[in-house]
Amino acid sequence: MGMSRGIDQESGSEIGQEIGLSEITALVGTEIGVSDWITVSQDMIDRFADATDDHQFIHVDPARASTETPYGGTIAHGFLSLSLLSAMNHNCLPKVREQTMGINYGFDKVRFLHPVKSGARVRGHFTMTEARFRGAGMLVVTYDVSVEIEDDRKPALTATWLTIIQFDPKDRPDEV
Repeated sequence: MGMSRGIDQESGSEIGQEIGLSEITALVGTEIGVSDWITVSQDMIDRFADATDDHQFIHVDPARASTETPYGGTIAHGFLSLSLLSAMNHNCLPKVREQTMGINYGFDKVRFLHPVKSGARVRGHFTMTEARFRGAGMLVVTYDVSVEIEDDRKPALTATWLTIIQFDPKDRPDEV
């Protein structure tokens, strides 16, 4: 059971979820979000290639990739799939009321398990594995994440992702 957001049937708008700092540690060990699907188009792959200066043919040359690779066409950069975690996170994880800023703290482990073909749809799964207060105004949250490829049994990637929730020290829960 995740905390994925839904759509308000009457208004058609997203139903946001908000939680307090004192509620976060109770979520450790649970899948707390599954994002919406994102289509990884050839245009997205080409723009990522331009941004990173990685124009390897397996990413940007559909004709050549269809004849010279086992994929039948182009595939997304692994780092493109990884970078989509930011959008996926924003899309499905509950907002923390007291948060003043969120910081990407990095990854302990990343594994690229399966290529994402151009045109495929992907979504993120987020399981909170740790939440620990650090200093007066920070909470380090660790997630096990996977990026699912629609209609594929293997995920594109798995990772252990650390983020920091920064908050005003006056909002720190008394019980921690």
